Amino acid sequence: MNKPDLDTQNSPFGSLLPSARLTSLPSERLVVLIPDEESVDNELAHRIWVLASPSGLQVLFLALCSDAGEEVNLRRQLVTQAAAIQDNRVSVGIQIEYGNDWIEKLKAILRPGDTLVCFAGQQTGWQHRPLSQVLSSNFKAPVHILSSPHPPPGDTKSGLLSQVVSWTGSIGIILGFFWIQVRIDQLPKDWAHTTLLCLSVAIEISLIWLWNSLTA
Repeated sequence: MNKPDLDTQNSPFGSLLPSARLTSLPSERLVVLIPDEESVDNELAHRIWVLASPSGLQVLFLALCSDAGEEVNLRRQLVTQAAAIQDNRVSVGIQIEYGNDWIEKLKAILRPGDTLVCFAGQQTGWQHRPLSQVLSSNFKAPVHILSSPHPPPGDTKSGLLSQVVSWTGSIGIILGFFWIQVRIDQLPKDWAHTTLLCLSVAIEISLIWLWNSLTA
């Protein structure tokens, strides 16, 4: 095997080579498929490093994009995180391809000994099937599935709406019973007044608890 033109051991960005240069590096790689909706943050980078470091595997961040404007931002993210996890045991490469067909791109990129890494819930576009299933049926390479570090946007909106409904109902109950307790306080101060006031407080607390249970 010919020695690479650049020294990938001493330069912090030495392994961030064009795809043609990747062929001269060891075949044992983690090929990480970065979906469009994922931002490559420190948590994700650390999880990839934990997978690669024990065996000293090379990591290839592979992403698909549809236009040049998207590529600039995506490449900046990948280069930053590649530099963050690269050390004397883990070398990191990045590759960005145009299109949306993972299978087509991987057929040209995948090598014997590679392990594919994708995210739970990641799909294949028009097929609307989990990407992990499609990868397993099309390639002999092992497939490692990572849970997504970010909740889907729909879940975030749903959680926010649930909190708004919960707080609105609780405040409505408190205001309603405050009005009732003001009316009770205007009654003669006898045993009936005390009983009604205590009863209203107990009902108020019970209703708030029940409402929060239903909207949790």
